Amino acid sequence: MWKMPEVINLADRMQEQLPANLIDFIRKVGDVAQKRQQRLYLVGGAVRDLLLERSNLDLDLVVEGNAIKLAQEMARGNRAGVTTHPRFGTAKLQWGNRSADIATARAETYSRPGALPTVKPGTITDDLARRDFTINAMAVQLNPLHFGVLIDPHGGRRDLKKKLVRVLHERSFTDDATRIWRAIRYEQRLDFRIESSTLKLLKRDTAMLATVSGDRIRHELEIVLKEETPEKALHRADELGVLSRLHHSLRGDDWLEKTFAMARERCLPVEPHPQLYLTLLAYRLTAEAIENFASYLHLPKTSAQVLRDTAVIKAKNKELSAPGLAPSLICNFLHGYGLTSLTASELCADSPNAAEHISLYLNVLRHINPALSGEDLKKLGVPEGPKIKEVLQALREARLDGKISSKWEEEEMVRGLMESSKH
Repeated sequence: MWKMPEVINLADRMQEQLPANLIDFIRKVGDVAQKRQQRLYLVGGAVRDLLLERSNLDLDLVVEGNAIKLAQEMARGNRAGVTTHPRFGTAKLQWGNRSADIATARAETYSRPGALPTVKPGTITDDLARRDFTINAMAVQLNPLHFGVLIDPHGGRRDLKKKLVRVLHERSFTDDATRIWRAIRYEQRLDFRIESSTLKLLKRDTAMLATVSGDRIRHELEIVLKEETPEKALHRADELGVLSRLHHSLRGDDWLEKTFAMARERCLPVEPHPQLYLTLLAYRLTAEAIENFASYLHLPKTSAQVLRDTAVIKAKNKELSAPGLAPSLICNFLHGYGLTSLTASELCADSPNAAEHISLYLNVLRHINPALSGEDLKKLGVPEGPKIKEVLQALREARLDGKISSKWEEEEMVRGLMESSKH
């Protein structure tokens, strides 16, 4: 006997989980879409997290119609700002501290593995069919008459209950190999497991990562490094032979897990910056490997320099490990390097002495400077030019090593230096 499919309505859950001003916005934009005779949907991660009862305030909306015109009409009536992207048929609405992305429902085709998709306007069915995993391929209707009704053509709700990450079709990783990184990320973030057939496809298609640009891979890695415990995803990526695609020497092992945990403790009460995690991930690479790694990912110049600087500090570990180093000598070893490189070097130092010296520099020594300025030195008779810098450096070293401790003592030292330079 034919059985009518179950209708799941998430309106009450939305009311419970989302802030009142977001619910108000969602209902308003649904009303506007209805007047325009367009169907509007909440899609993707927000729907998944509603069902999981997880917080997610990122609103992704899809309309079967012109998203830009809908967004512009909403902006006019609600004192909201709007940014449009006509090439992609998308718009971003911003009001107060809230925002929502609105896109035109679309279908996608891939001309070749790794290529960006060719898109054309479509239905919500088309739009959900182009998504990465069943748990992200659900939508909630927002038009007034059917507000809150769940659309789940690929069994995403069933896979949420089973805690599975499942692709929609067997060419998914071939079409877009960045989904390999996303599968690992969702598996680890949600404490799910990659469904067995999907796992076979992932292992089959790891080589397809070579079809994707380094920029796109870097974007996926950056998202991983923003996770609460990124080492979990990196460990799994190592297990599956995915991490080595970034560089064959990278490891997601116990050392990395321990070091990332130390970084979180070190940075409390805030989370470590993704750049620090990236630096720790690359710490064990050689200088040559760092260049290859940075080149492959097209790292920004500043990010690549942090990795290089960290490698230089690592090469000084033997000198920094010597007991009883004079503070001025520690400063000579470490001056000029950024906080991220220094923090990573402290966390990864291969001796307690080196770690202690880097910590001393970070927390105390780098803040010690002479009381006298360049102008003060001129008044004391120091000639302009390189001599000013030379005397300031001598004063700083004397301060660091405790040989002087007041402005008066600095002035006396300058007079002594000037006197000795006459002879």
